[in-house]
Amino acid sequence: MSAQPETHKYIPQRPPFVMIDAFKSLIENGIQSEFTISPENVLVVDGVFQESGLVENMAQTAAMYAGYTANKSNLPAPIGFIGALRNLKIIGLPRVAEKLTTSVKLKSEVMNIQIVEAEVRNEAQEILAECELRIFLKPE
Repeated sequence: MSAQPETHKYIPQRPPFVMIDAFKSLIENGIQSEFTISPENVLVVDGVFQESGLVENMAQTAAMYAGYTANKSNLPAPIGFIGALRNLKIIGLPRVAEKLTTSVKLKSEVMNIQIVEAEVRNEAQEILAECELRIFLKPE
């Protein structure tokens, strides 16, 4: 599955480095994305989506939340940078064709810094990865 066109208006990443396919839903103080791992994905090695892919998937879901929020205010999606990654836990690595659901919840926001909690689950609802991300948003 390739990224849906509306996904591109929320994130700055472009193929082949898009690690989310679709906006799934809004959740309390956050958002959920979906991602089905393709065999052509640049972060797949021997049929397994790597740790770096899970981190990028969480970061892009955080970017989608910032982009969605900006879009609601008729602003362009901001460019963000991971400033810090805390308490990263990689519990399992998914394989090609697995569908992931990633949730990001905003814990706090000060000026251009967002602190979010993120987690990735597989179709069986098992947590594969979780962390706290500190995202620095580039001012316009």
